[in-house]
Amino acid sequence: MANPPPIPAPQNVAYAGTMKIDVDATDIAHRIFRVHETIPVAAGPLTLLYPQWIPGNHSPTGPIDKIAGLVVKANGQTLPWTRDQYNVYAFHIDVPQGTSAVDVSFEYLTPQSMREGRVVMTPEMLDAQWSASTLYPAGYFARQINTEASLKLPTGWQAGTALEVASKDGDTLHFKPINYDDLVDSPVFAGKYFKRVDLDPGAATPVHVDIVADEAKYLEIKPEQLKAHLALVQQMYKLYGAHHYDHYDFLLSLSDKMGGEGLEHHRSSEDGVGTGYFTDWDKTWGERDLLSHEFNHSWDGKYRRGADLATPNFNVPMGDSLLWVYEGQTEFWGQIMATRSGLWTMDQGQDMLAYMAATYDKGRPGLTSWRNVQDTTNDPTMSMRAPLPYRNYQGSEDYYVAGEMIWLDVDGQLRELTGNKRSIDDFAKAFFGINPGAWDVDTYTFDDVVKTLNEVAPYDWAKYLRDRLDGHGSLTGGLASHGWKLVYTDKPSAAVKAMEERRHSADLMYSLGLSVGKGGDISDVLWDGPAFAAGISPGMTVIAVNSHDYNPDALKDAVTASFKDKSQSVELLVKNIDEYKTVRIDYHGGLMYPHLERDSGKPDHLTELLKAKK
Repeated sequence: MANPPPIPAPQNVAYAGTMKIDVDATDIAHRIFRVHETIPVAAGPLTLLYPQWIPGNHSPTGPIDKIAGLVVKANGQTLPWTRDQYNVYAFHIDVPQGTSAVDVSFEYLTPQSMREGRVVMTPEMLDAQWSASTLYPAGYFARQINTEASLKLPTGWQAGTALEVASKDGDTLHFKPINYDDLVDSPVFAGKYFKRVDLDPGAATPVHVDIVADEAKYLEIKPEQLKAHLALVQQMYKLYGAHHYDHYDFLLSLSDKMGGEGLEHHRSSEDGVGTGYFTDWDKTWGERDLLSHEFNHSWDGKYRRGADLATPNFNVPMGDSLLWVYEGQTEFWGQIMATRSGLWTMDQGQDMLAYMAATYDKGRPGLTSWRNVQDTTNDPTMSMRAPLPYRNYQGSEDYYVAGEMIWLDVDGQLRELTGNKRSIDDFAKAFFGINPGAWDVDTYTFDDVVKTLNEVAPYDWAKYLRDRLDGHGSLTGGLASHGWKLVYTDKPSAAVKAMEERRHSADLMYSLGLSVGKGGDISDVLWDGPAFAAGISPGMTVIAVNSHDYNPDALKDAVTASFKDKSQSVELLVKNIDEYKTVRIDYHGGLMYPHLERDSGKPDHLTELLKAKK
């Protein structure tokens, strides 16, 4: 077999002509996007690419397995195509003489269930991601390819997007011309039940939330709920002093049918939560930092971006070495801003911080023995976010929450160095709050991070960060520097309850050393913990506790009984594939849940950090 032709490397030159993209999203019964593209070309070899490295996913996960029916035509004649032997995302075509454009048609067959991937089409709504429903020519920077796109929706549906509509023809939206890089960065949420809410009334730079829901009743927003979302925008502006968009749209789905989502874009974000986001406000608070997290990415990740993540097109491999900034500091600010805005109460913010900190106190034995935070930035490429058998020992994208802990520690160090005159807010404004209104990409390196920290407060920041990124020590020092201690009691915090509710689980990681999901399925077992030592492993199912049917309360009662009477063990009947066995866990320490407790001998900088800025 002859070697395939080379795939042209991207060049920073303008693509000749405009790529026209028409997507028909009306087949919601079959959940199919039907795509037609007209791509200007010249005679000779042509390579078309399907996006592989999707920004925000940090991994080569473009759903190439979901496209079908690919047909390429020129002047009415079908042209044969060949998939690259070594790169399944590339298609080679010989364009005949006299051809100025090729017509490309295919279907994007979206997942029919969560087993096949995230559901993006339901009878009530859809999420149109241009990365999943386009091919583009190799050999060019994505920003150098001009596009004109249209999207045909089911009759009567309304849409939200950062794209600007040039015209509407029946149920078809025709968008203003935009380069391909920014098109992929501008998905569309559309639905039968839709509401658009202004989050910055009267502002020169509009911010909206565009909501689709399974039913109209889930769209109702109470005044105090709206007030917190309005405050989120203002608190972000107070933090950064600048923004990097000409308008911004939160694309929010309230659905138990379409898959949950959290994906950042420069001028929008895809935010998918359950139906009760507004209607079960008190029960669903644990997921309300999603919007603050994704909004923060407009500054951190989309505008300021690690240099190895800023690739010229969507098929050049990304480097994830700085995800502890991109995601770690965004995780930090997502939770801080949820509290400052009122999406969370002060108590909820502190409870969630305790919940996160406990992971890096007792819940990640792998990071204290064989792995480090820096190495976990490789996880998106290694595991592509697939489930892991022993996550706590293997580590899994710890740059998120471990990164949050590192940045909390940085804030404490900045305050100590400056007598509490400067803080991480000063770093955020200096590093991300520059060039107001710009929404290109401003790259940075590790040295740039260190340089800005030194401008805020001189110190050996390179060693400070590398010790925490490359070492195996504790990452909870930021709590002590803020005047608080991490303690464990037998009472679950509001954060633990919220997470158990959200995950349908019983979280006993810091007592028995396991987490049990819906129906008794064991989702995680702490490496070398009591359950592990007794022979319990993830994937088993708890059938009975102390000879009675399993339920979460029965399991917790058994842990409490073994604490009060040291002669008792926690006895579980478990199913391991097709084998049933009784396991006795010799644990007598009682229930243990993380909480924060004030250290009265130190100033309270945490409350100061979490408090809304005026």
